[in-house]
Amino acid sequence: MASLRLQRFSLGVLGFNLVVILWGAYVRASGSGAGCGSHWPLCNGEVVPRAPAIKTLVELSHRLSSGLALVAVVALCVWAFRALPKGHPARKASVVTTFFMFAEALIGAAIVLLRLVAHDESIARAFSTSAHLINTFLLVASLTLTCWFLHGRPAFRVLGHKGVGSVLFVAWFGGLLTGTSGAIAALGDTLFPSRSLAEGFAQDLSPGAHLFIQLRILHPMFAVGLALVMLLTAAVVKEVRRAPRVRRNANVLMALVATQLVAGVLNVALLAPIPMQMVHLLLADAVWITLVLLTAEAAVTPNAEAAPGVAVA
Repeated sequence: MASLRLQRFSLGVLGFNLVVILWGAYVRASGSGAGCGSHWPLCNGEVVPRAPAIKTLVELSHRLSSGLALVAVVALCVWAFRALPKGHPARKASVVTTFFMFAEALIGAAIVLLRLVAHDESIARAFSTSAHLINTFLLVASLTLTCWFLHGRPAFRVLGHKGVGSVLFVAWFGGLLTGTSGAIAALGDTLFPSRSLAEGFAQDLSPGAHLFIQLRILHPMFAVGLALVMLLTAAVVKEVRRAPRVRRNANVLMALVATQLVAGVLNVALLAPIPMQMVHLLLADAVWITLVLLTAEAAVTPNAEAAPGVAVA
């Protein structure tokens, strides 16, 4: 098991990355994505902008926090390699996390340089937003597993139970699909805000509406479907894998899914205000992290729990 300092640092890195993700959502929702123009890594062609506007400060702060997150992930990887023996699963997980962290930076840079920010309504922006969301979820998953391994949990390769593996795979795929649809829906809310719920429904049903608006209606349907899948997944895994850790994560997942459904309804009813969008995203991250932990715990067979670093066949 890793030292207590390394364990705490890994949790701090995970928490800081969640803050950066939420701040990124605020940048998009507030229309501040073009605050530094189409320059990267400089901001409006300068290292330190002179007399910056509010949107410039918002975008610049996001870039700085993202840079700190990258440094923290690299530091975590280096620390894991220095403190842990060869073959320890946390070392491998930290390398994967570092890969997704650099991919996150490159995707963000491409979005800025290609000007897929602010009021851009192109299909390219939808693809870049989707790629950004999927990479972010995979980054959070790998970072969560890094923390999990650093807390002494064993490595694993396969679940060892086809039924459990199948439902978990569907839940993971559904989480990525629903998250992507949610990112596009949030983009539609930002670019084409509604003044009332009735106007919003009229936009959704209009045949001449922008593609982002036409796709927006898919997210609630995907979300309800995913909620059912998540609840079924938690119930099946809890029944098949009766370990206390599995049951605890399954129960937390059920509670978070129910809370997320309520938050989603409020988000629609309140016409997606920025604070509600951020709460909705935070809950989505919490659901995803809990699903990752449930998957990891379900993958660990009882005779492997006392042997950290031993792969489960």
